[in-house]
Amino acid sequence: VRLVPAAGDEQSQELLRRLRVAWPHSSPSLDDTVAALSRALAQSPYAAAGERGPGTAALPPGALAEVDLRSFVQQQCLEGYDPNLGVLLVTEEKLRCLAELQQAVLQCAVSDPVPGSPFPPGGSCCHVVHVVSCDEEFQQQQMDLLWRILDPGAHTALQKLLVCGPVKVTKPLSPIGADEYFQLRKRQMHEASVMKYGELAQDEAWTEVIDVLTAAAIRFEMLSTAHRSQIVLDLEDGSISTKGTKSGAFVMYNCARLATLFDTYQRAVERGTYPPLPPPSELNFSCLREEGEWLLLFNYLLPFPEVLQQAAELPPPSKGIRITVSTEAVCKFLIQLSMDFSSYYNRVHILGEPFPHLFEQMFARLQLLAAVRDTFHSALATLHLPPLTQI
Repeated sequence: VRLVPAAGDEQSQELLRRLRVAWPHSSPSLDDTVAALSRALAQSPYAAAGERGPGTAALPPGALAEVDLRSFVQQQCLEGYDPNLGVLLVTEEKLRCLAELQQAVLQCAVSDPVPGSPFPPGGSCCHVVHVVSCDEEFQQQQMDLLWRILDPGAHTALQKLLVCGPVKVTKPLSPIGADEYFQLRKRQMHEASVMKYGELAQDEAWTEVIDVLTAAAIRFEMLSTAHRSQIVLDLEDGSISTKGTKSGAFVMYNCARLATLFDTYQRAVERGTYPPLPPPSELNFSCLREEGEWLLLFNYLLPFPEVLQQAAELPPPSKGIRITVSTEAVCKFLIQLSMDFSSYYNRVHILGEPFPHLFEQMFARLQLLAAVRDTFHSALATLHLPPLTQI
């Protein structure tokens, strides 16, 4: 995956780092690519530049050419574009934006074709997804078409738009920026952690935990809503906690409980209290008689691959230029898994007395919860969140 454009200012870079987003902050030299796109622009039948006919107004300062996007859409029989698209004034800034995309595509080029891929060896099989706000969709469609005109390759034909709805704040006293929003959520998470765990939450060792919990809370707050819908943020002090069953912090809390369970078991093995966990082929899973154990298996472990497949499909099955990514499905899956795991874990004692006749059931339960732990980690990885190992 290649991410563009590069985050230029230091404030954006710092915010992305705090949110655990690995976003590039620099890009290679674009001069050669911009020059190549300029030459393609000069040769395009859809572009008009330089000498213009009598009675035709001159291009405004800074404009290199004007491109007839509507004629291109009609001649190529493209579907899904705004009917109001007309003539686009091309500037060097627009070409530099395309050049950054072009560089990313070149880095994604493969020497060996993916099995089943329609592209020949040495070609590009990447898909370009423009993540854009609803207010900027029209401008991004213009850039999409300009790139198609200047570089009629397979990658430009595979462009899609992921359109995001607006973000609103309930009862805003004053405008709030992204950095202020993060700092507010971090302060609220810190205060909630102090209330739950005491002064330990003010220790320096907890700084990383609070940062991860804050990133998780923000990601779930943003991604639990369908991306085309409006997000309404509640910034009141009581709107975030470490235990709310609809929050990312609740998911991370249960992830940490699993880590603590296996850490406790491993230390007991090292002391000789329990024997090591046998291979799965040697376990007797008929010992799992609790309804909650089979609920975890049939409602979460088995359907998880299908949840991932339905969350994002590339290539998209439908025509047009828009795609849908169901991040809310992954968030909902994780929250429901956390609720059912928490209910089971509070009810069932996993690490029992160290008597040999109890080991068979304990081993089966540990293997089941190891699979639950792996599912937590895989699902969190799709949201680019690291699992917590302690809390």
